[in-house]
Amino acid sequence: MAVLKVLEIMASSNKSWEQATANGVKHAAKTVKNIRSAYVQEQSAVVTGDTITEYRVNLKISFEVN
Repeated sequence: MAVLKVLEIMASSNKSWEQATANGVKHAAKTVKNIRSAYVQEQSAVVTGDTITEYRVNLKISFEVN
């Protein structure tokens, strides 16, 4: 039986929500091993004028504890 923990993080990108998600996973992987999944809980964007300038995601990252 595996034991999993969930870590909640926020990440951002100036390109897309997909890139924000990838940035969050990449950053978390620097200190967390055995990442199993990333669940996008919420998406938001910063708008300046009529242009989206930043994409943001709230992620739940699950990882296996040894």
